[in-house]
Amino acid sequence: MPRGELRIYLGAAPGVGKTYAMLEEAHRRLERGTDVVIGYVETHGRTHTAAMIGDLEQLPRRTMTYRGAEFTEMDLDAVLARRPEVAIVDELAHTNVPGSSNSKRWQDVQELLDAGISVLSTVNIQHLESLNDVVAQITGTTQRETVPDAIVRAAEQVELVDMTPEALRRRMAHGNIYRPDKIDAALGNYFRVGNLTALRELALLWLADKVDEQLDAYRAQQGISATWEARERVVVALTGGPEGDTLIRRAARIAARSKGADLLAVHVARSDGLAGADPAQLAQQRVLVESLGGTYHHVLGTDIPAALLDFARGVNATQLVLGASRRGRFAHLISRGVGVTTTALSGPIDVHLVTHPEVGRGRRAATAPTALSQRRRLLGLTLTIAGMPALTALLKALPDLTLINAILIFLAVVVGIALTGGLWPALLAALGGSLLLNWFFTPPFYTFTIADPDNLLALAVFVGVAIAVSGVVDLAARRTREAARASADAQTLATVAGGVLRGERPLPALLEQLRETFGLRAVSILEIAHDAAGRPDRSRDDAVWQVVATVGDNPPASPDAGQTTVPVDERLTVVLAGRPLHASDRHIIEAFAAQAALALRQERLAAEAATAKPLAEADRMRTALLAAVSHDLRTPLASAKAAISSLRSPEVEFDAADREELLATADESLERLSRLVANLLDMSRLQAGALGVHPIALGLEDVVPRALDELGPAATDVATDIPADLPAALADPGLLERVLVNIIANALRHSPPDQPPTITASAHAGQVELRVIDRGPGIPQDQWEPVFQPFQRLGDRDNTTGTGLGLALSRGLAEAMHGNITPETTPGGGLTMVLRLPAATPTPLTEGPQE
Repeated sequence: MPRGELRIYLGAAPGVGKTYAMLEEAHRRLERGTDVVIGYVETHGRTHTAAMIGDLEQLPRRTMTYRGAEFTEMDLDAVLARRPEVAIVDELAHTNVPGSSNSKRWQDVQELLDAGISVLSTVNIQHLESLNDVVAQITGTTQRETVPDAIVRAAEQVELVDMTPEALRRRMAHGNIYRPDKIDAALGNYFRVGNLTALRELALLWLADKVDEQLDAYRAQQGISATWEARERVVVALTGGPEGDTLIRRAARIAARSKGADLLAVHVARSDGLAGADPAQLAQQRVLVESLGGTYHHVLGTDIPAALLDFARGVNATQLVLGASRRGRFAHLISRGVGVTTTALSGPIDVHLVTHPEVGRGRRAATAPTALSQRRRLLGLTLTIAGMPALTALLKALPDLTLINAILIFLAVVVGIALTGGLWPALLAALGGSLLLNWFFTPPFYTFTIADPDNLLALAVFVGVAIAVSGVVDLAARRTREAARASADAQTLATVAGGVLRGERPLPALLEQLRETFGLRAVSILEIAHDAAGRPDRSRDDAVWQVVATVGDNPPASPDAGQTTVPVDERLTVVLAGRPLHASDRHIIEAFAAQAALALRQERLAAEAATAKPLAEADRMRTALLAAVSHDLRTPLASAKAAISSLRSPEVEFDAADREELLATADESLERLSRLVANLLDMSRLQAGALGVHPIALGLEDVVPRALDELGPAATDVATDIPADLPAALADPGLLERVLVNIIANALRHSPPDQPPTITASAHAGQVELRVIDRGPGIPQDQWEPVFQPFQRLGDRDNTTGTGLGLALSRGLAEAMHGNITPETTPGGGLTMVLRLPAATPTPLTEGPQE
């Protein structure tokens, strides 16, 4: 059975017309004879959207009861049984009511697609999982309902329903989106012009990425390698040289000229793995690229220009940035160089050759270490000086030895010397051997005169072959040593990476690995003071350096205190103490230093994030608090204002009883408002850690009735069972009353009408326990902790039943009084909230039942 196709209508904000556009498409398909059924459409009370449903077939919704309230959801089984060609399923990110077959609506859609049913759906940009935190930062509102990006990206079609912020705000002002009583608040909060503009840009950029993926897939399927300039992509080629920083910044400026352009850096390494760039430079340049918003790539290739262009065409690059050649004029006569060759072969890709201070200076590669040890070179020199005369004497004693045989024997000895001592002893042996062959074995003997031209040619070939073989043997030995060195360096870096990944603190682990690898006594990272950053003589002043991180014994506190100093950037320097290191080790140490600097930045960013998180959370709490309390504030204000306005009205005469009732209403409303404001302030102080708690000995038999009185007639039927000999609890009177009001109100809200909550109390182990027991639907155990989050109403269905502080405020206040609140399952069904407070006087332990 072929899988169904998914088409999603993406919007930047509510009200742009996603559902309307989806229903228009449904009518078009219906007119073409397609079997279309509405599985679920949410009109939000918008008349134009409701009218657009028209004659489309709607399947009945499934009614579900949760915590005493009824909700409607899409009947997935009914849609599967109906098996239409196309199903309309609105609000892809919606969270289903607990008890549904799937927790999320997008999971319902996946089942429909698997059954071969195509789906039309809608989603707003703020519901995409990857953008959830970005949207929260922009709007100050965290979306609890999200959908994975992969689900939306996998859709066969994603259509953007776009509208300018001004047009959307006009639609809002005309009452086409929200009810009139919510318009002013929406326009002043979520629907501000800045918010809508940012959300619109997010939607456009996200969809552009989606379109870009589709374009790449099409080009791959059709085998198209030519560059299509649908989007600017700037590739900068890095050699690992000192000019890399200049090239990266130049490429970043080019990319910044085009909105949404991509920056990619690539280093082409030779496939033989022997002649490579400085890993420390590349590590630093990679950090720079990523800090500028780009990506770093590493590819292998024998032909550098071809590999570079293959990468550029593979990523559909439009511009390529190269550095002007560092080679001298003589090198240009031999070959054109990478820059010129790449430009000639680039085709439609624009190539920028950027000048830099290193132009024409040549490649200042580090002096290659000798391939053989000094001992072997001395041995080769000894064999040359002593062995060549000894060989001559031995061969001279042999009868009938021809010149050709002597040349072959001398050549074999030269090769042996090359294997033993390297190039220079072998060259000396070749030259000395040619002289010995000429003097002792070439007629006329004992003179350097050569009578036969063939003998001259043979000696010349001997010298040439001996020199060539010596060079090849030495090169092979050098390459072998370079390969072994590269393998050791790679193993060291791999060990470093593994140690960093396994360690809880990457910076100390990295420094310790560096110390152990090179057998050092101590390693320190030093940072220059801010006020000394621009001083040219700062390195000579030990007082300006600060130790950022260190490992080992007696660590150096200044650059002069160590044997090796490796600058990382203008402010950071790595200092090594214990023993001098070989110059050939410096490049691997620089790679260590670059990674250490990166780990230091990560630790500092993590520390800053940890510091900012409580502040951001407190700010978010305050913002959400102000947004959530509008209903609770309006109700007592409206009641008090109505009572006072009636009393002041000259049009109505009230008798004494009516006046007393109106005054009582105003007084009660203002008292309720006063308590609410006080509690809100307490919540703010609680979040800021500045809540004042004044515990005294309190009898629960006095506090519970006051809490029930505050709840009014709704709490009349609540049953209480508080023992007369219950010890007093140590608590703050105002805070305890607020805790009880919240807990009891929550129980009342979810209790069946014929089964009101019950309040019981007991004492145990120095604590007073108060239980608020309800017989409602209860809460699944995996939801016990989420209900204590601020502004959380399980299901998040309406905003008219309170601020949503609920249990979060209660738990916070209880913990401030050295108590706690924990949920338990009520036997037979329901939820029991257990409030534990310290007893004012110790209570004996209660013995359990005997076995």
